[in-house]
Amino acid sequence: MVHLALAKWPLVTLCGAQGAATLVIDLNRTHATSAMWTRHARFHRVWQAITYALLSVLEIALIVTPGPFPAQRFYLAAVLGSNPMLSCPVAFMCRKAYGGALSDPNGVPPVSIIAFASEYHIDLNITAEVLALFALLANVILFSH
Repeated sequence: MVHLALAKWPLVTLCGAQGAATLVIDLNRTHATSAMWTRHARFHRVWQAITYALLSVLEIALIVTPGPFPAQRFYLAAVLGSNPMLSCPVAFMCRKAYGGALSDPNGVPPVSIIAFASEYHIDLNITAEVLALFALLANVILFSH
């Protein structure tokens, strides 16, 4: 139970941040209300943002609500929380099949870094999702030991 007490708050924070960040990032002028996007694409963006936010609320409830099977509810919340993070790299790898891109002129551009005489462009979406996935994995490992 000590592991659960230590591990549940970082997971609550991660799940809450994921739900809130999706609403903040996606429900603005560069995404859901962008005149450059088709109305149907905006509908799907809002639908996705609300789904992630509601999923986040469910994950937090699984973690903090008292009741039976706290370890199983912790793991279920971790698995549910990992789905949006895992779907990002999958969408990234498949983007050529559907004509997708990580950013557009109306959105947040990638960060440019010069290292070893080369310029690298780092997308903040992929970076955030991978870092969050590693944080989630570290938290589950902490809980398991």
